[in-house]
Amino acid sequence: MDTTEPLLPQDQRQEPPPSFLLNYLYIAHFLARWGARMWEFSVGLYMISVWPDSLLLVAIYGVVESSFTALFGPIIGRWVDRLTYVKVLQLWLVTQNLSFIIAGGAVVALLVFPSLKFTNIVAFIALVILTNISGAVGVLSTLAGTILIEREWLVVISEGHPPNLLADINSVIRRIDLTCKLVAPVISGFISSFVSLKASALMLALWTTISVWVEYWLFISVYNGIPALGINSSRRRILQVSPSNHVEDTISTSQERNSLVSNDGENSATAGKSFAFKIIEWISNVPYIEAWKVYLQQDVVLPGVALALLFFTVLSFGTLMTAALEWQGIPAFVIGIARGISASIGIAATIVYPMLQSHISTLRTGLWSVWSQF
Repeated sequence: MDTTEPLLPQDQRQEPPPSFLLNYLYIAHFLARWGARMWEFSVGLYMISVWPDSLLLVAIYGVVESSFTALFGPIIGRWVDRLTYVKVLQLWLVTQNLSFIIAGGAVVALLVFPSLKFTNIVAFIALVILTNISGAVGVLSTLAGTILIEREWLVVISEGHPPNLLADINSVIRRIDLTCKLVAPVISGFISSFVSLKASALMLALWTTISVWVEYWLFISVYNGIPALGINSSRRRILQVSPSNHVEDTISTSQERNSLVSNDGENSATAGKSFAFKIIEWISNVPYIEAWKVYLQQDVVLPGVALALLFFTVLSFGTLMTAALEWQGIPAFVIGIARGISASIGIAATIVYPMLQSHISTLRTGLWSVWSQF
C-alpha cells in the first residue's frame, strides 16, 4: 500500500502563478541585471583608459565599491526588511539607474577631455570621485534589488506550491543573471574595441535611462497580479506600526530607567563601569556590528565561512583583473569573450541543479557542489 502523502494538503494548494506574470518578472530582472553587468565589466576599462600608466584608479574604485558594500550592506538589508515592497522597488530602480546614468556621464566627460588631469586637476578629481561614488551606490542599489527579488518575492510567490516551483524559478533567475554576465561583457567589449569607449559609456547611460521605465512597469504588473505579494507587503506595513514592535523598546527603556535609579547611589567606579557598558552596548547596536551578530547566530555560519575561504583562491574576471588584462594589451572584446565563456559554465550549473536537486535532495546537491570545487 502506498503510504506516500502529498507535499502539501489538498486544501492548501494554490494555482500556480500565471506564466505571463513570471515572464514579466524574468524580463524585468533581465533589464535590471543587464545594466549592472555592463557597468561591472566596463568600469575597469574606463578607469585604465583614463589613467593608462597605472592601475591606481582601478584599485581605488575597487576599494570604494567594496567599502560601500561592506559598510552599508547591512543597512540596505534592514531597509529592505522594513519598507514595503513598492517603496523598496521604487528606491532600488531610481537609485540604481540614476547612479549608472551619472557614472556613465562622468566617464564620458573623462574620456572626451583626457587632458583634464593636466589642465584642470580639480575637475578631474571631482569627476573621478563622482564616478566612484555613483558606481558604488549603483552596486548597493543592485544589492537591494537582489534581496527584494531573490530573497523576498520568489519565496512569497512560491508559498503554497510544491518545493520544485521555488527551485525552478530560482534557476531561471540565476540563469538570467549569468546570461547577462555572459553576453553583456561581449557586447560591451566589441563596442569598446571596434567603436570606442565613449560609445560604450554613452550606451550604458542611454540603456539605464530607457530601461528603468519598462522595468518599473513590469515589476509593478507582477506585484499587482500576484495577490500574495500585496498581502505580504501589507503585513510588513502593519508590523511596522504594531504596538508589539515596541515591546522590546519598552522593556529596554524600563531596564535603563531602573539601572539609572539603582546607579544613583553607587560610587564613581560603578558609574564608570556603567558608562563603559553603555559604550559597548551602543557599539554593538551599530547596524554593521549588529548584522554580524545576527549572522554569527545562524546555523549556516561555519559553512558560509568555509565557502568564503574557498573563494579566496578563485581568480575571477573582476574589475581589477579586467583592467590588468587591458593594461597588458589584450583587446576588450577578447576579455569579454573569455568572461562570457566562464559565465557559460555557471549557466550550465543552473540547468543541472534542478535535476540533481529532484533526484538527490538539496543537501546532497550542495555537498556535492562544494566538494567538486576543491
